[in-house]
Amino acid sequence: MFEVKGATFEINGKPILTPIEHSFQEGKIYGLIGHNGSGKSTLIKLMAQQQPTSQGEIYFDQRPLSDWGNREFARQVAYLPQHLPSAESLTGRELVAFGRYPWHGLLGRHTQKDKDAIDRAIALTHTEDFADRLVDTLSGGERQRVWLAMLLAQGSRFLLLDEPLAALDIAHQIEVLALIRKLCDELNLGVIIVLHDINMASRYCDELMALHSGRLLACGSPNDMMCDSTLEAIYGLPMQVMKHPNGEHNIAVAQ
Repeated sequence: MFEVKGATFEINGKPILTPIEHSFQEGKIYGLIGHNGSGKSTLIKLMAQQQPTSQGEIYFDQRPLSDWGNREFARQVAYLPQHLPSAESLTGRELVAFGRYPWHGLLGRHTQKDKDAIDRAIALTHTEDFADRLVDTLSGGERQRVWLAMLLAQGSRFLLLDEPLAALDIAHQIEVLALIRKLCDELNLGVIIVLHDINMASRYCDELMALHSGRLLACGSPNDMMCDSTLEAIYGLPMQVMKHPNGEHNIAVAQ
């Protein structure tokens, strides 16, 4: 599991993230919510070894992140940044195959085990139709599914996803989140995801963590977090919470 113990982050002495304490387990989806600049992406970058903590420590499997080598860590934890690198001239299968990099390096030869992992990742994400297409020609939702397949090919136990729904229309947002929920349940993955839509977060996450001005303001189950006063404290405007018409979860609307 992940354990965040008093982790902070500063830039030129200015606090961006104040001490955070939290643990993250496999088999659950954790939604990081809050306004822009609240510290969500900073926290997920610290957990992904993209930048070091200023103070405090983050542990994975009871080892400080500083003790993990990059490729060793990537075999356990896969990270999808907010701004994706270019996949120019790559087919879907070629992109998914990059997920095996932590096991062999960039020039290592793929074994049958690697090919099986790639095929399995493509099957789990239902991206067979995109395997031989150029990634740049895919729609936003299709492209995100291929990137998720690449993360699965890594064989990691945790997925760290920084705003994977950015620039997707609502249909593709639901498609991608439903897939993430399915993968979490079937593979017992731990997922930590930055989300802006509180209603999507309430519907698909097991636990919500609200950050505000670099501090952890509140955390709990969607049922606990989806109340008028808590959401107003998080977003700074009056919110009304009501039952979704299907009765399975709460939704919030701005007043």
